[in-house]
Amino acid sequence: MELSIKNLLDNFADDKLVAPKVLEKKMGCEDDPANLHQLQIALDALERVGILVKERGKYRRLKDENLVEGKLRCSSKGFCFAIQDDDSSEDIYIRESQLSNAWNGDRVLVQVTKEGRRRRSPEGEVRLILERGNPSVLARVRRLEQSWRGKPLDDRLLFELELLPSEAVVDLKLAEDQLVHVEIVRYPLGQYPPLGKITQILGNDAQSAADTELVCCKYGLNRNFSEAVRTVAASLPSKLKKTDLKNRLDLRSLLTLAITDEPPGSAFVDAAFSLVQTPTGDWQLGVHIADVSHYVTPDSPLDREASRRGTTICLRGVTLPLLPESPLGFVPEQERLAVSLLVTLNGAGELLEYELQPSVIQVDQILNSAQVQAILTPSEASPEPTPAVTEEVTQLARLSQALHQQRLQRGGFEISLAQAYLHTYDDEGLLPALTVTPAAIAHSLVAEFLLLANQTVISHLQTLGVPAVYRVQSPPELYDVQELLKLTGNLGIPLSLSQEDTVQPQDYQNFIRQLATSDVAPLLMELLLETLKPASDSAVSGPHFSLASVQGYGHFTAPLRRYTDILNHRVLHAIFAEGRDRRSSRSKEQVNLRHSSAVGQISWNVLPPEIQRELEAAITLHLPHLQEREKVALQVMKDLDGLMKVKQMQERTGEVFRGLITGIQSYGFFVELEELMVEGLVHVSSLRDDWYEYRSRQQTLIGRKNRRQYRLGDRVEVQVKNVDYYRQQIDLVVVGGGSEATEEDLEEPGVGPETPSTMEAELE
Repeated sequence: MELSIKNLLDNFADDKLVAPKVLEKKMGCEDDPANLHQLQIALDALERVGILVKERGKYRRLKDENLVEGKLRCSSKGFCFAIQDDDSSEDIYIRESQLSNAWNGDRVLVQVTKEGRRRRSPEGEVRLILERGNPSVLARVRRLEQSWRGKPLDDRLLFELELLPSEAVVDLKLAEDQLVHVEIVRYPLGQYPPLGKITQILGNDAQSAADTELVCCKYGLNRNFSEAVRTVAASLPSKLKKTDLKNRLDLRSLLTLAITDEPPGSAFVDAAFSLVQTPTGDWQLGVHIADVSHYVTPDSPLDREASRRGTTICLRGVTLPLLPESPLGFVPEQERLAVSLLVTLNGAGELLEYELQPSVIQVDQILNSAQVQAILTPSEASPEPTPAVTEEVTQLARLSQALHQQRLQRGGFEISLAQAYLHTYDDEGLLPALTVTPAAIAHSLVAEFLLLANQTVISHLQTLGVPAVYRVQSPPELYDVQELLKLTGNLGIPLSLSQEDTVQPQDYQNFIRQLATSDVAPLLMELLLETLKPASDSAVSGPHFSLASVQGYGHFTAPLRRYTDILNHRVLHAIFAEGRDRRSSRSKEQVNLRHSSAVGQISWNVLPPEIQRELEAAITLHLPHLQEREKVALQVMKDLDGLMKVKQMQERTGEVFRGLITGIQSYGFFVELEELMVEGLVHVSSLRDDWYEYRSRQQTLIGRKNRRQYRLGDRVEVQVKNVDYYRQQIDLVVVGGGSEATEEDLEEPGVGPETPSTMEAELE
């Protein structure tokens, strides 16, 4: 695990004493004298500032209700807020003089110095920097008389770095006036500025760097694994031994297929499927997931690396995987260890029973979307697969459709998009809802099986009363949905909620059906997706809005891509090895902990108390970091998509496009260009034909004299005036469109929601 103050403090819970040896093991420092020394320095410092107290050679964290943890979000003007993880908690305003050398993006411990009142936020000062958010920065190099300095491209970082020669750039003259990637060597220390080393010269401006190169540098993403980690991965056995098969269900004789759009020869295929008809005419579907946790053991080098990365990040043409290539994924005609969910379904897709087993399987063939399409809609040009494969794929498609109908009846939905998002997973993945595109046939077919497997396995863990990592999603904010309804209403698409004050998944089903007929359906589907809250991982079960799952959903099917799945696999293995199938050793009645028949039969602790506590502690320890890594992954993919769109728009500066007004603020309105699915801003200062007044309640800008108004959903013609590549800002000017204000529109509005303050607008 990475040595940071946050990771260190995460090991202290429930006011318990923790021995240094335990911390050394948890932080992965026991075999590294340099890290051991750093750990001791950190413990001494935390004791000195009153965060930890030492008793009988062990450490305990002191509680202080006025200390709040948050992530800094700063503006280019120098004011910052500490944003707490709990959305219902207030943000804490921090003056520049109270930052204690903390930077935008850092996770900090803040001392509240002034309580909030009325419309003013509470104020505080940074007491401790828990984790740095910028291990590297993009900067432009300039020369001073005695030194070289790097000014960060991100104007929210209000400092300059003193640059040192490095292996990549020995002579700093070569980097003068260039945009560079700088690794932080030392953060600010007293009166001394931060130090950095140039790792890469990117060119004389941001646009000269490749898009993926730029986002990787911006977020400090490492494309490569260390030699030590690669060596461990390469040493994993590629062939099974007889001892590996002990206590495992042998499923090698089943016709087993993997269906994925991973590139041929990919080492990251971790899900496969089998299908057998039962004597009663039902179907036993096997969902087989690579048994990654059998090899990636807790606190091992591979485990620490996977935990640090958290999730696979897919950038167009470049994948930053969770683990290095290794013989863990499924390969045709090779035996592999798996965890298999065997579910019995009837023809309507209804779940009859299931069992979970550690297994050994052999994948017969890996199919992509084109091959699946050729089987389902054969043509003379299509190569003919074996009859057994054709039959199995055809029946899998039927079952997938039946499961799809079952999910729709529960209220679940998926959003159809014109262009594919960067799918890293074949279930709902990182996005707030399952998305489908016409070309992603493999994804559409297997998604229902993986959603079923996730739901069944995590619900089973919940039934047994053991720890699990759940996936939860709150309903959308009513205000956001109402704004979308205003927009569509102005377009002549009258959408409404089934209940006035709440949003239900079934409402989104109706929205999707009605929006699909619009001539701007792709744009509206994107806006609908944006109204959904992101899903997140939790140690506590809760509902998942877009899947219409009331309780007990989580991730199990992608252990080569998500660390949360590895954690859930470890819980399963604890049940397989240590699960107690009866109340006591004297009880004659026992329960099959691996079968659906166990549901409702458990009235005792399934796992021994020590193992239960260890698993709970592991989940609690990892979740904050994993949630942060997922946010980074989403932001990286969003940034890359934005850069590519902005680059496209630079070539079209001066052109006129039709667009739809999708947002109104006091400083202007946002327009989504229908043809390109790109958003830009029309600033109010560019509206020179009149003085425009912002009506927050109606979400409208209205001209005082000419009765021209710009409201949500209005169509406009705009010209691309200016494009800022790095900031991803597109400035537009109106050349036509809008609407005529009625007498009712011109009436003085009542008191509506507050308009954003200058400070809030700057932070946005």
